[in-house]
Amino acid sequence: MIRSHYRALRHIAFGMTALGLSAAASSAERPSVTAPAGTFEGVTEGSANVFRGISYAEAPTGERRWRPPVPKARASAPVDASEFGPICNQPEFPNVPANIYYEDLPPMSEDCLSLNVWQPENADNAPVFVWIHGGSLLTGAGRFSLYDGAEMAKRGVVVVSINYRLGALGFMAHPELSAESPDNVSGNYGLLDQIEALRWVERNIAAFGGDSGNVTVAGESAGGLSVMHLLASPLATGLFDRAVMQSAYMVSEPSLRQVLNGHPSAESEGVRIAEAIGAGNLARLREMSAGEITRKSTAAGFQTYFTVDGKIVPAQITDVFDQGAQARVPVLAGFNSGEIRSLRMLLPPAPSGREEYEAKIRNAYGDVADIFLRIYPSERIEQSMLETTRDALYGWTTQRIAEKQEAVGSSAFVYLFDHGYPAADKTGLHAFHGAELPYMFGTIERTAANWPRIPRDRKERALSDAMVDYWTSFARSGEPSSDGNPKWPAFGQSENWMVFDERPHVIEDVMSYRYDLVEHVVCRRRAAGDQQWNWNAGLASPVLPPPVDQCR
Repeated sequence: MIRSHYRALRHIAFGMTALGLSAAASSAERPSVTAPAGTFEGVTEGSANVFRGISYAEAPTGERRWRPPVPKARASAPVDASEFGPICNQPEFPNVPANIYYEDLPPMSEDCLSLNVWQPENADNAPVFVWIHGGSLLTGAGRFSLYDGAEMAKRGVVVVSINYRLGALGFMAHPELSAESPDNVSGNYGLLDQIEALRWVERNIAAFGGDSGNVTVAGESAGGLSVMHLLASPLATGLFDRAVMQSAYMVSEPSLRQVLNGHPSAESEGVRIAEAIGAGNLARLREMSAGEITRKSTAAGFQTYFTVDGKIVPAQITDVFDQGAQARVPVLAGFNSGEIRSLRMLLPPAPSGREEYEAKIRNAYGDVADIFLRIYPSERIEQSMLETTRDALYGWTTQRIAEKQEAVGSSAFVYLFDHGYPAADKTGLHAFHGAELPYMFGTIERTAANWPRIPRDRKERALSDAMVDYWTSFARSGEPSSDGNPKWPAFGQSENWMVFDERPHVIEDVMSYRYDLVEHVVCRRRAAGDQQWNWNAGLASPVLPPPVDQCR
């Protein structure tokens, strides 16, 4: 069941086809920046200079495939940075008319470790906002127009978007790979790419007018998941000063060599995939084309996860945050009320009616079934199913991040995006997964062809302007604010949430008993050590392990 849902998730992974290409390079006089990495010639678009396709690491090809990224050597001649680089290898899923995220993929290559910079006019020691795209660690790219940094740059923020290795090329572990590693670990190459991109920012961003001592790392969906791992990884310590996690999900992950938490070991999964794609050893794997590996590993059902290896990812994310071992920086985190409305393939089959629904819930949840049914009643099965999966993945994660970050003395600001508009609401997609992105980037007029069309009116622009304000002020000072809009209080004991619907407003205690239930369920699964925690909630839940004293 879990594997079938995972395969479904990959077919709708946000960012997989993402959202358009940039405008063609301007013919005007080109801006030039000389940095430690070299001299880069970009383009001017509006009030910002844009530098695209800057390589931050050598091509991870040949013997560098499945190895940590190697910093890019300094360019000996000026680099044309007017065009985006190729996207990283990813599956080319067929066009599904109902898929709101779909768009034709630009060129892809294994030589894809590049980043893009939006430089504000007269930038000098400006805050830096580094964006990590979503896509289930399987798809996506930093180049898509939904992530255009121009509006943020207008507010004086240097914006950077990055590519990182995806799928099996970015996250496969294997015993032979571990054996050739000085640390005896493998997997997590995509995370190492993200860390290397942050190191590039640290070394070079001052030349673009950015402050290397004021860096915010941000991402949505798998990008938010990535930011959690950057908070947790000792290798990323000191590379950023604030963190933004949008629709992040604190799911269980495989260990490198042990069978734990319902996952096979990451190395055994790598062996299975190598055999499935017809490569008996590492040498053969490195001889195969990147496209062939991507196609065959996807067809074989490779499960793209970060790996708990004790070094890059020191422990389960839940454990890292429980121990207070994460980076102690201010965070901004949130989720959308309709997350699962565009991710319905994550839902289990619907029951025949109330009787079957209640029977399955009672069988799975046992002594806490009455609590579950009060929160997610059988009188509204479809809505209960949507909320169950949403809360288990995104709502619980948001509040848990806030509570754990405040417990180590850092500030936390949380939001709920609950905004709808006619084209989305008409198709049952109110506040769907990713719906906040064009608002917080200010790209409401640059969405994909199948994306529900956002009205081009003053009300939508006002909401977008407020969100761009809040995000950029957080990047600047660690406190989100917007002139003429409500003060955004920290989560705190009152459990304050900023809600974005028609306009921003603050309410208290959004998750409440929903959070308590998911926390209790996950606690029992963690204690048992043989069950995953992810979208296997509600009707998809296995029988809950027995109560234990530590889970009250």
